[in-house]
Amino acid sequence: MASLRCKILPLLAAGSLLASTLLAGNALSDEHGDWPERVHLGTASLGGTYQVVGDGLVTHISDKLDVLALSQATGGPYHNMTLVHTGEAELGLVTLGPARELWDGEGVAAPGEEMRNVRALFPMYQTPFHVVTMADSGIESIEDLSGKRVGVGPMGGTCAAYWPQFLDALGIEDVHLQYAGANHLADYLPSRLSDAFAFCAGLPIHAFQRLERNHDVHMFGLTEDEQATLMETFPVASFEIPADTYASMDAPHASVAFWNFAIGHKDLPESFVYALMKLVLDDSETMEAIHPAMAEARAEHLDKNDVLWFHPGAVRYYEEQGLEVPTAMLPPEMRPEEESADIADADAIDEAIPTDTTD
Repeated sequence: MASLRCKILPLLAAGSLLASTLLAGNALSDEHGDWPERVHLGTASLGGTYQVVGDGLVTHISDKLDVLALSQATGGPYHNMTLVHTGEAELGLVTLGPARELWDGEGVAAPGEEMRNVRALFPMYQTPFHVVTMADSGIESIEDLSGKRVGVGPMGGTCAAYWPQFLDALGIEDVHLQYAGANHLADYLPSRLSDAFAFCAGLPIHAFQRLERNHDVHMFGLTEDEQATLMETFPVASFEIPADTYASMDAPHASVAFWNFAIGHKDLPESFVYALMKLVLDDSETMEAIHPAMAEARAEHLDKNDVLWFHPGAVRYYEEQGLEVPTAMLPPEMRPEEESADIADADAIDEAIPTDTTD
């Protein structure tokens, strides 16, 4: 009898372990049951930081979350906000300047359309504005760009939207703007098809690095007065580009910068977004390996976003880290009942007001 009991007990234990494993597996399956089979992530042009970061992120998502993730080359933040808002892409990368314009319905391509189907996820890094020329161009500063052919990135990107405004605010006239991807504009310089390339991206900018590996170049930023003028006129912060960013630099350069955030569609499952937040913000080593600029991708930088409501999955992650998401940045469904009602009433009023389509 004792011998029979000895044989049965291990079987019961094994059965209990199997049942526990199956239950855990079912619970995990239930949590992941509404996850998308694939996601598209909007980046920007080849040679820019978004493209490098985006390619690294989709590889990491596919490997670790078992969701097929695909990067999509786009025109940049304006395009990405539109793609995520319409559901054509589930994820995207944006700078907060363009994001604010489209969130508030001030986009040139879709005036009056507030892109509120977008939710903020995790902070990434700051995007400073920087200029590169050939060393023998004779162009040494922003003032020297007057009358010159200046590449400013692809149409629809942050750089192409703000560099012309910056130059105008600084009184730089008669600039002949050129629009194309980062790699193309970098190649224009040694071919003498362009005089300068004024760009903005997380540091180091790969297109700048590639250019200086093969040619003698000159890089410059802003004077202190130019920096102050832009900070007074635009929603940008001061930034100093470190002297060791590129081999061609021998001193820090003053600049201004926007913060970058990852975004997602509001209907993405909370558990998926939470898993994505952990994947990125709990593994700083992997993020920095994707691109050095991602060293700034830290949870405490959530306060840099005062534009977009956070996704509930992101809120869950931040709160688990002991961080408080401001009420104004919570999505309507997570706010106190009276505040959610106020938002709904405001949306209803906006929808009831007819749009003036006359010129």
